[in-house]
Amino acid sequence: MRRVSLICLWIVSLCLLVAPVVMAAKAMEIYFIDVEGGQSTLVVDPLGESLLIDAGWPDFDGRDADRIMRAAKAAGIDHIDYLVITHYHSDHAGGVPQLAGRIKIGAFADHGLSTESSAETRANYASYEKVVAGSKHIVLKPGDRIPFLAMNVQVLASAGNEISAPLPGAGDPNPQCASEPAAPADPSENSRSVGVLITYGTFRFTDLGDLTTRGELGLACPRNLIGTVDLYLSTHHGTAHPGTGDSSNARAIVDALHPRVAIMNNGAIKGGHPVAWQTIHDSPGLEDLWQLHYAVLAGKEHNVADPFIANVVGGDDGNYIKVSAQPNATFTVVNSRNNYTKTYTK
Repeated sequence: MRRVSLICLWIVSLCLLVAPVVMAAKAMEIYFIDVEGGQSTLVVDPLGESLLIDAGWPDFDGRDADRIMRAAKAAGIDHIDYLVITHYHSDHAGGVPQLAGRIKIGAFADHGLSTESSAETRANYASYEKVVAGSKHIVLKPGDRIPFLAMNVQVLASAGNEISAPLPGAGDPNPQCASEPAAPADPSENSRSVGVLITYGTFRFTDLGDLTTRGELGLACPRNLIGTVDLYLSTHHGTAHPGTGDSSNARAIVDALHPRVAIMNNGAIKGGHPVAWQTIHDSPGLEDLWQLHYAVLAGKEHNVADPFIANVVGGDDGNYIKVSAQPNATFTVVNSRNNYTKTYTK
């Protein structure tokens, strides 16, 4: 009997030793889903827990919900653990009712009440509230963490506020701040966007929703409160209207984040602004910029090479870009249109 007990104890101990090795061999997967210039980003950790950030547009016969479901199938999941809605504009929150009719959503998280008075945003918010009613609901604040076992999801910005203290290892003075003009106030939902930092081991990825310049500078000036990242999702679909409250992708934050790779979640004629494209493209240390769409209005000089674009001119196939990240910050990017693949190592 004692021998049997010792054998059982040995087996349990061996499993405990092997488990971290198996975990380390698995990747965190990120799907940048084409919702035609809106946003929907699916993150699945090595344990299969899932986070969806935004749900694309309403209508279009459920186009965006269908594309999210295609990504969920590719990721091997049958439910969403947390759906984060960065803000209540149509291209981010509009698709929630259609998506909720197709897949179980465990919890909803957002920045709280909508304060924008436009009729369209009020309608989006009302539809969203109907879906959320009776479900688990979290109002996010800067500094909060969304609970996952294998990845860390930290809120950087929400409801017009940002974290006030630097994250561990961050806090260096930002020399780019001196050349940044004062950012105008932005009363829209964009400025209230939820922004997050997602980490898996030493791999770091930022998604700031449609946060506009004033909020970006709140995170980057006079000190860089975030630190550097491996992967940067263009803020506000790659929008840049310098001197207005609607501008995003300020050089002070893009350069401070110092991404190795950037993904632009633009549409064919939405986002992908030449100024934002150039700012990201010229960021020190950037190895590659990938795009969900060829930006028709930007011209060839402000689009990357064909292999790095998921949906080319005239294409409306809903191709996605997939990132598989290891905890040592090695990651692979795959273009689902052409299966072009590139791996980035430190």
